[in-house]
Amino acid sequence: MLIKLLKVHLKPYQGAVIAVVLLQLVQTMATLYLPSLNARIIDDGVVKGDTAEILRLGGVMLAVSFVQVVAAIIAVYYGSRTAMAFGRDVRERLFGQVQTFSAQEVAKFGAPTLITRTTNDVQQVQMVTMMTFTMLIMAPIMLVGGVIMAMREDVVLSGILLVSVPVLGVIIGVIISRMVPYFRVMQKRIDGINRVLREQIAGVRVVRAFVRERRESQRFDGANADLYETSLRVGKLMALMFPSVMVVLNITSVAVLWFGAYRVDSGAMQIGQLTAFLSYIAYILIAVMMSTMMFVMVPRAVVSSERIGEVLETETSVVPSANPQSLPGTRSGLLELRGVEFRYPGAERSVLHGVDLLAEPGRTTAVIGSTGAGKTTLVNLIPRLFDVTGGSVLLDGVDVRELDPDQLWTQIGLVPQKPYLFAGTVRTNLEYGKPGASDEELWHALEVAQARPFVEALPEGLDAPISQGGTNVSGGQRQRLAIARALVRKPSVYLFDDSFSALDYATDAALRAALVPETRDATVLVVAQRVATIRHADSIVVMEDGLVVGVGTHAELLESSETYREIVYSQVSVEEATA
Repeated sequence: MLIKLLKVHLKPYQGAVIAVVLLQLVQTMATLYLPSLNARIIDDGVVKGDTAEILRLGGVMLAVSFVQVVAAIIAVYYGSRTAMAFGRDVRERLFGQVQTFSAQEVAKFGAPTLITRTTNDVQQVQMVTMMTFTMLIMAPIMLVGGVIMAMREDVVLSGILLVSVPVLGVIIGVIISRMVPYFRVMQKRIDGINRVLREQIAGVRVVRAFVRERRESQRFDGANADLYETSLRVGKLMALMFPSVMVVLNITSVAVLWFGAYRVDSGAMQIGQLTAFLSYIAYILIAVMMSTMMFVMVPRAVVSSERIGEVLETETSVVPSANPQSLPGTRSGLLELRGVEFRYPGAERSVLHGVDLLAEPGRTTAVIGSTGAGKTTLVNLIPRLFDVTGGSVLLDGVDVRELDPDQLWTQIGLVPQKPYLFAGTVRTNLEYGKPGASDEELWHALEVAQARPFVEALPEGLDAPISQGGTNVSGGQRQRLAIARALVRKPSVYLFDDSFSALDYATDAALRAALVPETRDATVLVVAQRVATIRHADSIVVMEDGLVVGVGTHAELLESSETYREIVYSQVSVEEATA
């Protein structure tokens, strides 16, 4: 998967990659050429006392060193630049892929692991990419070139490499084989820390309200300890690797000096050749050490690339139509559900069973039922947060699965059960509904949503800051801002999923009254738990266990639906219900 990821995302930078490879080749060849020049200075210049030859070869060495330095600087620059661009592109593609996911795929992975894969996992692969340009390309060239140059100096003495290099290979192979499983576990443990941390930060009010700080600290300590244990095992293996390499390097150097001294003494080898040979041995083992560093990082990058690939290769269950249809020219917002069924993947039974529902423009259709009746699931099927597993959802007579997603979503104003506000200001949150909306439009939407008084009371007004998730405003204020965001859009279909639950009765009544003229020509579908919120709806749909068990007005359902009567009388008295 790592090779595939590199191949796909480095393709636009082929020119830079080729340039880096050529520059690394030039740099490595220059590096390998320097010891032979040094040997010639010693043997042909110093020993023979030829000052002119020393100066000439010294000048060549300076020129080669200059080429080496320039090539190294340019190679590192372009290599780092390409690696950073690679990381940027992978993160962008990951984010784009996640944006296409339905709620089903997001729930399958979970937000913490998606965050880890987009940040930490991409960083691991990006680091290996950068190290590839700076080390991995150089290491094999230096290894092979060093062997060739060492053999040029003395073939017999090169026999030492037949022992040292295989020994290094075996040591590194054994250690790396032990590290790969630990890296896989490590990434999962990072997911675990992100999960616990995200829950604790998002639920800090609940934690404090129930005085569970100590328990949450223990949960975090547990996740942190798990990561520590895995990291410690990896660290021990890494700590074992480098001393092992250094031991082999030092023993090899001692062997070269020992046997090289005998060859110099016998006249089979000159002093300059021995000096150059020592340099080449060092280069060869340095190349092995660079490879070792890569071997430390590559296993973790392989695991990370697998996790990235898992996200990139996951197809969304909400697939846009290959031949999308358009809505009729005269859009009305007529919403119809025909025999709708929905079953979550792996579930034993469906959440919704044969649901039929008609919501017409200019009318308010309410959905009510006990907890777990399937109300929110039904609402989520309309904007295709999920796709039906049976039946169809139609907007103006066109199946929503056949519509272009952008066209569908521009027709819908959704206020979810848990309204979410983005970090920014009141203005930027409202402009999510309609980018570039005027101040007049924003204030009007706030007024209808009964949010204008508290926004006007803020020192910055529309530019008042909003924290991530809207944590710096109350639950009722958050709901009203979310309603205003939907109103700014002026869609043909409004979906209110229990969007008035945090409002007091007076504000609820004022908001419903203000919505009537604002949504006069639109289709309004309201999901609610409170009877007071929906009792004046034009049509009320009663749901129980995923089935529609009653449809009618408040008065009609009081007479015909036992389920509706139970809900009503659990909240108000008989006199209030019939008033």
